[in-house]
Amino acid sequence: MKKAIHYEHPEPQYVPSDERRSRAKALREEVPREAHGQWKAPKDRQDIVDLLNESNRGRMEDLIPIRFGRMMQSPFTFYRGSAAVMAADLASTPASGIRTQLCGDAHLSNFGGFATPERRIIFDINDFDETLPGPWEWDLKRLAASVVVAGRQIRLPESDATRAARATVRSYRERMADYASQRALDVWYDAIDLDRFIKAVDSDERREMIRKRLEEVEEKNVPEYMFPKLAEHRGTAPRIKDDPPLIFHPTVEQAPGLESGYKETIGHYRESLAEHLRTLFDRYHFCDLAIKVVGIGSVGTRCGIALFMASDDDPLFLQVKEANASVLEPYAGKSRHKNHGERVVVGQRLMQSASDLFLGWARGPMGNDMYLRQLRDMKISPIIESFDAGDLRAYGRSCGWALARAHARSGDAASISGYMGVSEVFDDAISDFAAEYADQTQKDHRAFVKAVRQGRIKANLEV
Repeated sequence: MKKAIHYEHPEPQYVPSDERRSRAKALREEVPREAHGQWKAPKDRQDIVDLLNESNRGRMEDLIPIRFGRMMQSPFTFYRGSAAVMAADLASTPASGIRTQLCGDAHLSNFGGFATPERRIIFDINDFDETLPGPWEWDLKRLAASVVVAGRQIRLPESDATRAARATVRSYRERMADYASQRALDVWYDAIDLDRFIKAVDSDERREMIRKRLEEVEEKNVPEYMFPKLAEHRGTAPRIKDDPPLIFHPTVEQAPGLESGYKETIGHYRESLAEHLRTLFDRYHFCDLAIKVVGIGSVGTRCGIALFMASDDDPLFLQVKEANASVLEPYAGKSRHKNHGERVVVGQRLMQSASDLFLGWARGPMGNDMYLRQLRDMKISPIIESFDAGDLRAYGRSCGWALARAHARSGDAASISGYMGVSEVFDDAISDFAAEYADQTQKDHRAFVKAVRQGRIKANLEV
């Protein structure tokens, strides 16, 4: 198969959208849409345990067993924690040659609701640790496969899981066609607000549940609720509560900036904020920092929560996350950003319709890159275990929509749409791939559990 034309952004010279669409359509001769529909593990496929151990380099060794314990729980939790494995696999699959900014870890649980700086609730991608420019198909394939893995996890019939994956891809294709016909500014300003998201839900009962969850989240995101849960007054200054092994204060060895109060790191972070936001940030004073174990793929990286106070009843909690090289780098190329925290922030601002007010980056005392954002800023995550077949289809469609909007902001919607076309050929191909890759994930999960039982790797199964 010939190598397709490779371009990352719209050409600097003006080319009408119809012509870009036609050029992309011609790419099908070299990379047929049906070619995306198969998955077969390469004969030289790297051992998954070796890949996962490589992805643990630089992590806090005491926390790695917690990461592996969470991955053991099910094929879906394994899938969530093994982005490095799928990145290597995706690199062996066909690609049209059209590139855009990728999320890099586009699975169902990395989409959800959160508050914009204007305090509107929107639905969007909410995790960008692996973001990097690359083939747009990689994000879509990872998202579609996650739909099938999740469908099997909640014990849906295989036909329902595959239908949900196909609905996800169709939503992406149709939304991309819409964006291809819109003005550039209209695409840039587009956002999936709560009303548009709820309207896409099939069930009246589910719509009401979403509204109730939103009310609960709003109640839990006020300082009166968050501060007593996470912090306490101890002596003259408030401190974050320890809850080991998931929340604990680091030692001097784990956090060399502890004695200086992280002044240099906070200074780096402050400089990454827009000038007008520095005025707001300067109202707050650093009080405390603790390590906080979060997610699955991030476990073992240096993640924490920092407490700042503007006054006795005016706290600000920032989540601090270490940023390492994207798992896509060996296959898509190195980031142009020297700081991986900046890579994450730039990718997030590029792909999200609105990003957190305090989103910024820094370099830590140990030379590690990091990014910061508000903790729990009205964040609403899906409870996939409660889904039925209709819920999974509806949620998959919303995720496909959000991914199309993100790719249309950072890439060329006319080219991506031109390659996919208006028929269901591409939908069928990606949903076939999703089912076959879900089979691979189940095999990998069994091999992973076997490796734990054989003592090749350690896992801590939390209660």
